[in-house]
Amino acid sequence: MRVLGIETSCDDTGIALYDSEDGLLAHRLFSQTELHLDYGGVVPELASRDHIRKALPLIRRVMQEANTTPEQIHGIAYTSGPGLAGALLVGAALGRSLAYAWNVPAVGVHHMEGHLLSPMLEPDPPAFPFTALLVSGGHTLLADVQALGQYTILGESMDDAVGEAFDKTAKLLGLGYPGGPAIAKAAVSGNPKQFRFPRPMTQRRKTQGEHPGLDFSFSGLKTAVVTAIRNQSLTSQFIANVAASFEEAAVDVLAIKCEWALERTGAKQLVVAGGVSANLKLRARLKQLSEKIRVRVYFPRLEFATDNGAMIAYAGYLRLAKGQHEPLSFGARARWRIEDIDTATA
Repeated sequence: MRVLGIETSCDDTGIALYDSEDGLLAHRLFSQTELHLDYGGVVPELASRDHIRKALPLIRRVMQEANTTPEQIHGIAYTSGPGLAGALLVGAALGRSLAYAWNVPAVGVHHMEGHLLSPMLEPDPPAFPFTALLVSGGHTLLADVQALGQYTILGESMDDAVGEAFDKTAKLLGLGYPGGPAIAKAAVSGNPKQFRFPRPMTQRRKTQGEHPGLDFSFSGLKTAVVTAIRNQSLTSQFIANVAASFEEAAVDVLAIKCEWALERTGAKQLVVAGGVSANLKLRARLKQLSEKIRVRVYFPRLEFATDNGAMIAYAGYLRLAKGQHEPLSFGARARWRIEDIDTATA
């Protein structure tokens, strides 16, 4: 089965072709970072319009690179949520229209399910079941994953997602957008011990046989940064020290919660995905944890850590192979919990 994947949930236009026998055939990604740079964040209307401009040319390019014609496509997958409603509708309308024109089934894919499954594109993929940490600009959650579509949330952010915390901290420090790479770059020359920022919600240890809490909160960490820089001269070294200390605290929180989650589930595999999974300090820390508690940790390659069409094509293939497909009507779900994915086949 050969599936075309379309990802337009936010500010990246991702297109890919996945073949069940030959694997990933071709993929392309157009980032809108420069378009939104002056605004310090994504402008939804601009994002939607740019997806309209870029999606079809990228589809043509990917199909040419894969030497594939419409007659060789067996299905189309597109991101139907969560994300920016307008951006999602661009991909959904395009995907459903192409499926109708080419007379093939189409399926809407949950954006975070795409991230969840992205490590399965690697040569040595994980197998169900496993525990997953999904970390991005809009989501921070731990999940018990038993099979495709069988996801139980163990814990999630009570306020900002960790990616949002990176973005807001970078803005406070004048480091620009996107915040994750900017913080990581500045942190390289900083001292992570210069500031002892809080590790929110990591003091809830086991009591009377109960498991510790697995929810997250990053607003207190952000507030601590605000307090640390108040009335201070933002020299390059001061900024580097704050960035390094912030990154250290955020990574500590994620690692502590992962260890607690693995204790609760008893899983021997940890999957880490989403844009923040590209953070090298987080990867190093979780590899150390995996050696300490003897579990295997899986990450997507760096180019597939952020939004991309490959993960949507692969997730779509799995669902199409189970017989799922959408009716002629289509829609978008700006908010959509991963536990609420419909596992029924059509």
